Amino acid sequence: MLTENVHIAVPTAFYEDESLNVQGTISHIRGLYKQGVKSVLVSGTTGEQHSLNLQEKIEIINGLELEEELINNMEIIFGVASIRQKEAEELAEKIRPTRISGIMLGYPPYVIPTQEEAFVYTKKIIDLSNKPTILYNNPKRTGFDLSEKSIIQLSKIDLVIGIKDAGNKEKVERIKKGLHRNDFYFYAGGEVDLEEKVSYGYNRLSSIAGNVAPTEFRQWFQKILNKQKVNKQEYEIIENIMKQVFQANTIVSLKKIINDKSIPIGICRKPIGNILD
Repeated sequence: MLTENVHIAVPTAFYEDESLNVQGTISHIRGLYKQGVKSVLVSGTTGEQHSLNLQEKIEIINGLELEEELINNMEIIFGVASIRQKEAEELAEKIRPTRISGIMLGYPPYVIPTQEEAFVYTKKIIDLSNKPTILYNNPKRTGFDLSEKSIIQLSKIDLVIGIKDAGNKEKVERIKKGLHRNDFYFYAGGEVDLEEKVSYGYNRLSSIAGNVAPTEFRQWFQKILNKQKVNKQEYEIIENIMKQVFQANTIVSLKKIINDKSIPIGICRKPIGNILD
């Protein structure tokens, strides 16, 4: 199972012509590993997942499988989602025999399946991947909101270990009341409003700002969980980095900071980043 309570949602590297840069992506992960990061989410968030086609996702998986030190010593979670279930199934089948630690299962954008259709989609992909699974509910990006009933029903599957961005306080409270297990985790997607989310039940973090300062944000999150006081100096550091990361378009800001550290994370695929022209 997935034991780390923080993973870093890493951006995908692209060359100037917008083609995939697998080694650039891995270079960034390697840099995080050297800073003590134990878990990363690849191709699962930061708004880039659906710009990658199936073959590109497979190329990233193949590249990760060659990185013995990383694949053997980190929890590497891979994002699985597609507007077509058939492609998500192919990706799940590809992941099954690998040393990928788990998957984050997202829902198709735009098409808005029914709750019943989404349940079948979820069950099929979990069966094919046979990996610990974090459900990813992101109605802002997809238009689909996984219901409380669906989340509770899916939580009965042993491989489903939690959900990212379950919803607001009231929804989380109702889900928790309906659960029949204690080992089901609620992942906050990024650091915005993190203290508030922890106050009503979120207990794990899918970190964005951790790409820039992994140690500082892991320690900050741990203090929030433990209800420990964050001193003024620590908070000023956190606040300053968050201002840099979450200004304007987050992924554009994040890539600029990473590139400035001489890590070849590259550009975003247009229309993201158009304003830079």
